[in-house]
Amino acid sequence: MTHLRWGVLGASNFARQHMAPAIHAARGAEFSALATSSAAKAEGFRDFAPGLRVHDSYEALLADAQVDAVYIPLPNHLHVAWTIKALEAGKHVLCEKPLGLKAADFEPVIAARDRTGLFCAEAFMITHHPQMRRARDLLKEGALGNLRHVNVTFSYYNDDLGNIRNQPDAGGGALPDIGVYACGAARFITGAEPREISYAGIEFQHGVDTTARIAGDFGDFTYGAIVSTRMAPRQEIVLHGDKGILRLSCPFNAGVFNQAELHLETSASSITVERFPAVNHYVLQVEAFGRSVLEGAEYPCSLEFSQGTQRMIDMIYAAGKA
Repeated sequence: MTHLRWGVLGASNFARQHMAPAIHAARGAEFSALATSSAAKAEGFRDFAPGLRVHDSYEALLADAQVDAVYIPLPNHLHVAWTIKALEAGKHVLCEKPLGLKAADFEPVIAARDRTGLFCAEAFMITHHPQMRRARDLLKEGALGNLRHVNVTFSYYNDDLGNIRNQPDAGGGALPDIGVYACGAARFITGAEPREISYAGIEFQHGVDTTARIAGDFGDFTYGAIVSTRMAPRQEIVLHGDKGILRLSCPFNAGVFNQAELHLETSASSITVERFPAVNHYVLQVEAFGRSVLEGAEYPCSLEFSQGTQRMIDMIYAAGKA
């Protein structure tokens, strides 16, 4: 096998705008099939993939022998069940985040991965972006000295109650949707795990969390974050050491929210800026997935790593109830 033939379960807007085009553009990948009962939605995918095979059910796509790997962009509460079904159907799986809504949800998926011998990962695209990897390398190289504090902000405004992000039965909420980034980015860059979430002020509306203000302890450094779906759009990561400060502008939606940049400040007169204007982390994610399947290359975001992020989110929810 020299490339992966991909199928997509569901014709979501996100899949049409980002992930399906990324699969189509990625080296070593072929966007082969889509599962949707809507002919109108299928046409939006055929605009860039005219030879696409369209199945009218998820089961039919999983039975397609000409599909090697499946991308799952379904609502959050369906991720675990369809990931396991896809693995049992003999497909490698890239499932949209959050794969599970509790850390324990990952256990049957990990078991299915190990039982089938297939590759499975959560679609946490930021781990493939050079901005995030460069931040991790600068920290390891000692550019900041000893890390003392990490602060993360991720917010946007969405009060549409018809949107699945605001529907409790579909696994909606700010923490499932974007808390994954605030927690996972800190863990990825630092390689550390939270010892304690000392404070979590969580606001709820219509059964879903809409804003969370978080304080935590990673042992060698402290952690603070705000995630919200009821605040003006903002995203930033700040790593504060005893010898320098590193700011990541646009660390989560590079190329959409703004341009991804790194600002390294080691003194008032020494500020270095690195920019990444032309990077598509969705394409990089698909290509990395393919290398892991076809060549056995190491993948930066294992199911165990994603489970660790969900474990941190579980800690935040628990602290919010304390």
